Amino acid sequence: MKCRSVACIWPDTPPSHKVTASAALNHPPTLYTGGSDGSILWWNLSSSDTNSEIKPVAMLCGHAAPIAGLSICCPMVVTGDDTKTECSSNGDGSYGALISACTDGVLCVWSRGSGHCRRRRKLPPWVGSPCIVRTLPTSPRYVCIACCFIDAHAHFSDPRSIDSFEGGEASVDKGRKHGKHSKTTVVIVDTHGLTIVQTVFHGNLSIGRLDFMDIVLLGEDGEKHSVFMADSSGRVELVPILKESNAGGDDGSGSSKSSQLEVVNWGNKLSEGGQVVSIATRGDLIALVLKTRCIFRILSSDASIGEISFAEDILCVEEHSNQSHVLGGMFLEIGDTGEMQNAQYDNFLGHFAVWNRSGSAIVYIVSYLNNVFKSETLCEIPSSSCPADVRLLFSFIQLKSYLLRIESVCYDDEEPLRWNPHVTIWSLCQKNNIHGKSSRQCKMLGESDFLAEWITSSSLHEINSQGGRKMRITSLQSSFRKARTENNKHADDESFSFVRNGLAVSSSMVISENHLVPYAVVYGFFSGEIEVVRFDMLLGPDCHGESPSHDVEPPVSRQCFSGHTGAVLCLAAHRMMGAAKGWSFSHVLVSGSMDCTIRIWDLNTGNLITVMRQHVASVRQIIFPSAWTERPWGDCFLSVGEDSCVALASLETLRVERMFPGHPSYPEKVVWDGARGYIACLCWSHSGLSDTSDTLYIWDVKTGARERVLCGTASHSMLDHFCKGISVNSLSGSILNGNTSVSSLLLPILEDGNFSQSHSKLSEKVCSPRMTSSMKITMDPTTSQGQVKKGIFPSTPSFLQMNKHAIGCTCPFPGIAALSFDLASLMFSCQKHEPAANGGVKLKERGTSNPRTHDMNFDDGSDKNGTSTDTVEEHECIRSQEEYFLRFSLSFLHLWDLDIELDKLLVTEMKLNRPENLIIASGLQGDKGSLTLTFPGLSSILELWKSSSEFCAMRSLTMLSIAQRMISFSHCSSPASSALAAFYTRSLADKIPDIKPPLLQLLVSFWQDESEHVRMAARTLFHCAASRAIPIPLCDKKANANRELVRSLSEIGENEGQVSKVGGTSTNGLSSDMSPEPQATSLAAESPDKSLGKQGITEAERFKILDWLESYEMQDWISCVGGTSQDAMTSHIIVAAALAMWYPSLVKPSLATLVAHPLVKLVMAMNETYSSTAAELLSEGMESTWKACINSEISRLIGDTFFQIECVSGQSANTAGHHPPVPSSVRETLVGILLPNLAMADIPGFLNVIESQIWSTASDSPVHLVSLTTLIRVMRGSPRQLSQYLDKVVSFILHTIDPGNSIMRKTCLQSSMTALKEMVRAFPMVALNDTSTRLAVGDAIGEINNATISVYDMQSVTKIKVLDASGPPGLPNLLSGTSEMAVTTVISALSFAPDGEGLVAFSEHGLMIRWWSLGSVWWEKLSRNLAPVQCTKVIFVPPWEGFSPNSSRSSIIANILGHDSQVNMQEKARDSTYADSLKMLIHNLDLSYRLQWVSERKVLLSRHGQELGTFPL
Repeated sequence: MKCRSVACIWPDTPPSHKVTASAALNHPPTLYTGGSDGSILWWNLSSSDTNSEIKPVAMLCGHAAPIAGLSICCPMVVTGDDTKTECSSNGDGSYGALISACTDGVLCVWSRGSGHCRRRRKLPPWVGSPCIVRTLPTSPRYVCIACCFIDAHAHFSDPRSIDSFEGGEASVDKGRKHGKHSKTTVVIVDTHGLTIVQTVFHGNLSIGRLDFMDIVLLGEDGEKHSVFMADSSGRVELVPILKESNAGGDDGSGSSKSSQLEVVNWGNKLSEGGQVVSIATRGDLIALVLKTRCIFRILSSDASIGEISFAEDILCVEEHSNQSHVLGGMFLEIGDTGEMQNAQYDNFLGHFAVWNRSGSAIVYIVSYLNNVFKSETLCEIPSSSCPADVRLLFSFIQLKSYLLRIESVCYDDEEPLRWNPHVTIWSLCQKNNIHGKSSRQCKMLGESDFLAEWITSSSLHEINSQGGRKMRITSLQSSFRKARTENNKHADDESFSFVRNGLAVSSSMVISENHLVPYAVVYGFFSGEIEVVRFDMLLGPDCHGESPSHDVEPPVSRQCFSGHTGAVLCLAAHRMMGAAKGWSFSHVLVSGSMDCTIRIWDLNTGNLITVMRQHVASVRQIIFPSAWTERPWGDCFLSVGEDSCVALASLETLRVERMFPGHPSYPEKVVWDGARGYIACLCWSHSGLSDTSDTLYIWDVKTGARERVLCGTASHSMLDHFCKGISVNSLSGSILNGNTSVSSLLLPILEDGNFSQSHSKLSEKVCSPRMTSSMKITMDPTTSQGQVKKGIFPSTPSFLQMNKHAIGCTCPFPGIAALSFDLASLMFSCQKHEPAANGGVKLKERGTSNPRTHDMNFDDGSDKNGTSTDTVEEHECIRSQEEYFLRFSLSFLHLWDLDIELDKLLVTEMKLNRPENLIIASGLQGDKGSLTLTFPGLSSILELWKSSSEFCAMRSLTMLSIAQRMISFSHCSSPASSALAAFYTRSLADKIPDIKPPLLQLLVSFWQDESEHVRMAARTLFHCAASRAIPIPLCDKKANANRELVRSLSEIGENEGQVSKVGGTSTNGLSSDMSPEPQATSLAAESPDKSLGKQGITEAERFKILDWLESYEMQDWISCVGGTSQDAMTSHIIVAAALAMWYPSLVKPSLATLVAHPLVKLVMAMNETYSSTAAELLSEGMESTWKACINSEISRLIGDTFFQIECVSGQSANTAGHHPPVPSSVRETLVGILLPNLAMADIPGFLNVIESQIWSTASDSPVHLVSLTTLIRVMRGSPRQLSQYLDKVVSFILHTIDPGNSIMRKTCLQSSMTALKEMVRAFPMVALNDTSTRLAVGDAIGEINNATISVYDMQSVTKIKVLDASGPPGLPNLLSGTSEMAVTTVISALSFAPDGEGLVAFSEHGLMIRWWSLGSVWWEKLSRNLAPVQCTKVIFVPPWEGFSPNSSRSSIIANILGHDSQVNMQEKARDSTYADSLKMLIHNLDLSYRLQWVSERKVLLSRHGQELGTFPL
């Protein structure tokens, strides 16, 4: 499982966002807007009785091309959970997820609940470029996507989105002049996995270019889906959708042919000049919006039923004639009318909205009753007031009962164009004027300006000693005030002067040497300036233990580079492997610009090294090879220009070495395989006629020759294969070298699992002598060349042991830097070196394939073993580096400004450097490199905490794990770490009551994490959040009122102790208030149906619980942690079992009964992640919870467990090599935790199973050793329960050391003798003589007249004699109230004489000591005779002080003297049954008696270590 926490660094200026598509989600009220750069903004709407406001929350980063369409969908349907209500298909837009498509074919599904990208995938190239996305009305899991082969930068008209062209005529004329029929593809996509389940249409349309598409419902029942397609001339084409695509089409193989097309041409019936600008559909009703009127038609008829003219409305009567025509229209749902009645019934009533290019809109009430069409104006929205030189783009969308106007505002006529989204909220009801009369003008309820929100959020950050940034914020505020002043008809030229001054970011990158801690962010501006923002906090303490100064230098330093005369479009940084001729630089920055030049800078000194001019157009990309590319190519870079040329330049020679010309267009995707020496360049074709024009060029770097040219779909497939090869040989598992400004969103989407295969190969490369010198230089940016030559090399190479890279750096869009912190890598790297007791270092190796630090010799002249002083210094340096590594993570991930006292404590005690001069926000990692980044400001960050339980779980788990780890570094930081842990477990929820509780399913997936700190943090958070986060199907409604009380009473330490000690405690470790009620336990033993009925659960609730337990759908949290559908099901079982065991009063009473069998199956599944957890839960709750549910199946479960051990251990010669290995943790849990608890729950069944294993398994099978080990654990954990089966236990142990089976004896001898010695220690009625040649076993519990002592010979492993312990005759008559057949304690202690010629036994029942005086010769004679032997002497022990007789023990002397007359044991015997008597007898069994020989004929009797008397024999 992966737990990634994202921190985002925003630039000083807000990002540009030109809206190209929009979608609205009603529950909760959410607006999504897609931009021309591929970004998607997430807006939240909050409304009250008096005011409504909408604010931007986050940016969704998953596309690198203009957003073509957005739509609301439901990727999953989970019954029994609150997800079901969000995914209702009621047509109101409350589906719970967003699907987005961009023009380069990438699809993303964004969850509203978790806020992250559930799935990111690229459509196959034969589909084309998506243009319109629509959700199927009755099946919201599926969406219909229309794709065309056109210019990727063109925009499609959408009746519910924005016309991005500056003039409406442009799109109309373009569609009219298109001579050929465009190739179009319409597919149905399952949003669950983004697979194509049906191809509705693929070919050339009979109409013109596709401009409009929607899904309409036809047929008599209105359930037949058809794709409605139209061009700008009004010609329509209908294609039916097969029903098979909606049901059972998840495999994605259904590429079915469409049925016969239905073509309806309405273009000839439109009046002259009637070009369609928008089309809206509702059921069978079609509205064709023209520039001056709107025509309504019935789809099944070719006649119009009515029209609306805009000639006299405000839509056409405007001050500016060029903005007077209508732009779009759509149907609305207002008030109680609900959905509009279908036109097929010849009657309908509804609302229709139309808007023009100036932002004014009119809402009409339209009706068609009795063949009469009527339209009436309901309300009007005035146009937007703006300066004359401001560009505006408008669109409208309905959100609940509001109409939102989305404006894209551009205040600058020069490059670059900066677009600012502005949203206003309008009421759809009429308002009254000052005279009380009704006014047609709508009321504006609220507005949100993206720039204003940005300035407000940015001003929250304290500004000190950074005059540059202060000046920028001031300029922003002043320009904002000038731009948004009411009735400002002529904006000042200085408004937005910060853009003209070049402060708009054109490119950015994060410098992180070999994917360690990043230490700088580089920004390139449109003015040509370059700014390097260094994190001094990253340099950290050096290897000599010096700590950084917190008072002298600020945490961030800035450095500027000037020289470019055009916008800086690309950046890259590189650490030199060799040396340049005549130069001494070692760390360079390469920049490409619109001025056609490439500049190389020395990052250490800030000087310009050289200027290269190999391109005649703008330079768009700078690409370096992977870290392990050999010289001389390792110090070369590629430059890609808009002149369609790719050049290779060397940093050693500072000149161009290769030119790769001849590309037909600009190569938008260029990748360099440094290991194999090839370059791949993909050139997209924008001809718009077919998919065969995309071309891939493959070049040989060494020769400069063109090796291969591929066209069409083969070019994309080859590029994907090419990129997979690069990722396999890459240190980071990525295609790009980390230090580049190229966005990872531009790269091909690769499937996971490539990096794990390459790690062993990279380890060999790391340890090879050839790579040693380059590693010395590249690993640490603070290492100088002289230090490397002298062998003084920091300990940074120890981080090469990480399987994954702890901090990933990317810039999805210019100016936006995202840092992704991987929790496993943070903990994994930090737990490599633990301090040993002797002051040295103990290496903990978590994997065998990873290179070890002590195997990596970085100093050729040093001794192989090294000196102790050097070792200590090196590992002290490692410890210091790792500690600073965690501090850096905390500095960026902590939620600052919410608890001032905690912030001060972290700065003073933990020495955190707070990044005050950076604009920091939070985020979420999504699928395939996608990101969800919150905007600056505490309100936006907290919105993610309030809406996403997945985010809460991952962020809290990360912070709590790091806090616990920091305690191990320094005890002085323990108070700060404890306060930090308390903040993220309880204090945060107390301060912000409406934040989501951490998701329990996600937390349990980390219960078996490799890191102890992560395991402890996950379990602590589970108990802290359990009372607030119980899933709805499991929650007991009656317990809702008591949740807060339980939450306040439960303590972290107590709950944590119950879980963390589950491996070594007995089954009685539960607190009394958390144990299940006896009534529920007894009811569970009955049949399931009867018990469920008595427990008050209905059959419907039972099915809901079972559906939730068996849910296999991929859920949001699974995609957050990179799990599978199997993880979803197993985590549900773990959560239900844990809640049923620890919190039975908060869940439904039948939960334990329903989850018991799935829990057992999960244990037997041998799942690496969950079986150990399931076994621990089953073991801990066996006695209190699960025994009543599975009592009859415990023996079978024991047998199955032994079978699993037999199969997976691999120690048997017969089974070795035939079964795949199972993780050792699972086997250890089965052997050490589960089996002992199962054995204690059903001791007779356990003994029967292990006896059968003697004959049914191989002699050298590991199950025999496991059986002996389990017996020892049972003796230690529950000796009283085993006391009545001592004869069976001894028989089994002696079987394992039978001389007749030499193989088994050799395998089990040591363990068997250990088990016998443990029996002697635990049971005083079992004794060995001093030479371990004789073994005596007495009956601890038995009948008075049938008590015996068995004597065994250890050499022959046979029973040699039986001693009679039932005498003397008449004993039952001496004990009042005791019958001869009564079961009682018989033998309480045994001891062999020191000379081996006698045996003494003590019986608590009757207080007697028996003595058998036997000689050695007599022992030999007895070996052939098993007749019971009477004792030689009986000594009666007088009752001692404090002796209290009960029903299980009595004294003969006390009965004779009449001291027990007050106890009527006969009446008690009548009242109690045999089982109850036996249970009471076992419970009161005293195993503390001991007999010790003090002389040849004298024994000492003791109890609990206290002497009771000495008795001569």
